[in-house]
Amino acid sequence: MKSPSFIANETQAKCRAEIFESVQQHSLSDAVVEQLENYILDGILSSGMQLPAERALAEQLGVSRPKLREALRILEERGLLVIHPGSGAVVAPLSGDVMTPALIALYCRHPRAIQDHLEYRKSQEVFAAQLASERATQEDKQGIQTILDEMIRADENGDLSQALELDAQLHMAIVHASHNRTLIHMMASLYSLNRSGMFFSRSEMLNQRHCAQTLLEQHLALGNAVIKGETEHAMAVAVQHIDYVANALAQLLAQQQREALAAKRYA
Repeated sequence: MKSPSFIANETQAKCRAEIFESVQQHSLSDAVVEQLENYILDGILSSGMQLPAERALAEQLGVSRPKLREALRILEERGLLVIHPGSGAVVAPLSGDVMTPALIALYCRHPRAIQDHLEYRKSQEVFAAQLASERATQEDKQGIQTILDEMIRADENGDLSQALELDAQLHMAIVHASHNRTLIHMMASLYSLNRSGMFFSRSEMLNQRHCAQTLLEQHLALGNAVIKGETEHAMAVAVQHIDYVANALAQLLAQQQREALAAKRYA
C-alpha cells in the first residue's frame, strides 16, 4: 500500500519561477528563507513540489547563487526542503500520513469506519465552503471556474480518469480559497488518501451513470456558490454532497456484500 508522500512523488509538480519576488532586505539569504517559508505555510509550495533551477530561481529572487544556496541549506536544515545534488530542491513531505497503512487497512475491512471518515470530512468541507465563499479572490474564483468547465468537458467525453482527478482538484481549490493555512495542510493530506482510493473506489461510483450525473451537478452547484459568494448555499451544498457520497457508498458496499453471498451460495 502506497503512502500519500509516495503518491505525491509519482506526479511531482514543478512550480514556476515567476511566483518568486525580488528580495530587498539587508540579509538576502534570510529574506529568501522568509519568502519560501511563507509560500510553504500558505500552501503555494506544497509537498513534493520541485523548485525552479538554481539559475532561474536566483534571477527571479534577485540574489546571487551563493546567497540562494545558503538560504536553501537553511531550509533543508529546518526540514522544509530536500536538496538532491544535480536535480535541485524539492519541498519536503510536510503533513505526514494521516493514518498508518495498518489503520487504513482496518478501515477498509470495516465499512462503518469509512462512514466516520466521511462524517469528519463533511465538517471540514462545510467549513471550507463557508470560508471560501467569504474570502475567495478573483484568482481563486477563476481557478474554480476553470475546473468546473473542465468537469463538464470530461463528463461530455466520458473521461472517467479525468473526472476523478478534477473532483480532487475542485475540493482542494475550494480549500485553498479558504485561505486558512491549517485547513489547507490538513485537507491536502486527507485528499491524498481519497485520491489514492485507499478508503474506497470512487471510480465505481462514477461508473454508475446516475451517480456521476448527480455528483457533477453537486460539484457545479458548490463551485458556483463559492464563486458567487453565496455562503449559506455553499455550506448547504457541501452537506448535501458528502451526505450523498456517504449514502451512495453504503448502498454500493451493501450490493457488493449481497453479490459476494450469492456467489458463495451458488458456487
